[in-house]
Amino acid sequence: MPINILGMIGVTPPASASTVHIVGGGVDADYISKFTQVHEASDFDAVLIGHSSSSADGFAIAQHAAYHTEKIKILLAHRPGFAAPTQAARRVATLDNLIGGRLLLHIITGGVDADQRRDGDYLPHDERYQRTDEYLEVMRKVWTSDKPFDFEGKYYQVSRAASEVVAAQSPHVPLWFGGISDAAIPVGAKHCDTYALFGEPRKQVSELMAQLDQAAQGFGRKLKYNLSFRPIIGDTEEAAWRKAKDILAGVEAESGGRKSTKAPEAETARRLSSLIDGGEVQDERLWVPIAAAAQGSGNSTALVGTPEQVAEAITKYYDMGVSGVLIRGFDPFEDAKTYGEELIPWIRDKVRQIDAAK
Repeated sequence: MPINILGMIGVTPPASASTVHIVGGGVDADYISKFTQVHEASDFDAVLIGHSSSSADGFAIAQHAAYHTEKIKILLAHRPGFAAPTQAARRVATLDNLIGGRLLLHIITGGVDADQRRDGDYLPHDERYQRTDEYLEVMRKVWTSDKPFDFEGKYYQVSRAASEVVAAQSPHVPLWFGGISDAAIPVGAKHCDTYALFGEPRKQVSELMAQLDQAAQGFGRKLKYNLSFRPIIGDTEEAAWRKAKDILAGVEAESGGRKSTKAPEAETARRLSSLIDGGEVQDERLWVPIAAAAQGSGNSTALVGTPEQVAEAITKYYDMGVSGVLIRGFDPFEDAKTYGEELIPWIRDKVRQIDAAK
């Protein structure tokens, strides 16, 4: 089947062409609409709207982005625990109707205590995932129950809950999930449709998928997988590597050369930052020094090469059973255009060849 290709939009223009994070800033409505339109014109299937405890409201950004495009889907990051799940379920269903069934919901429980506490959440890491389990159970009941229901949990209790609005999509808005800690995996396997993973070497991805598949089987479910990468492409392989090293220098300059000796708090960040122990280049062109420099944050593992070479690397993951990729560059707006012109056609062509050979 066709591969799903996602991008990510920010709300304000980045400060440099070595941008690790695009979540945050104020709100630039014109930039948001143009950034989303560039992704649609470049043949992306969806765009991610990220979340932090200080960033603009994602629901409003999603509605604005959808109203200025025609078909691209919106993957909205949503953090459980800060609204009642019944209210959030109605809000999600309402938005899905308003934007014509183009909404995807990405559940991110939160792996960094400091970010949670900015919004007043002091639950420990593992308890946050227990709360997310209840939260998603209630949300799914709101979306699918044909009569009022009661729920009695540790974190949520409702009586005669019901909703007069249902999602435009059936049975509900597709659920994505992020988090690979021991506390996260059972919750994601139980509730989500697509498990979002960061780009790691193929062996590690295969092992992680096997672990997640086993967890999902315990709930009678089958998962889809999405990987995230930062492609760095050039007309020649040599040009791509020169560009990669320039970007690394920019990332290091922005950090002021400071590197924490403390291990990252989030499990995903720990995994990405430790990849450097296996060498700078893994598989054929998975380049990890930026992930090390960024302490594993910001989806920072890169695929470096010509567009055809990077497409070949991506389709090897597709051949393993990965159904989609999120690709974004370090110069996000311009790279989205370049990917549409040079990289995405190669990816789709190679996927068609794989499918035709099956």
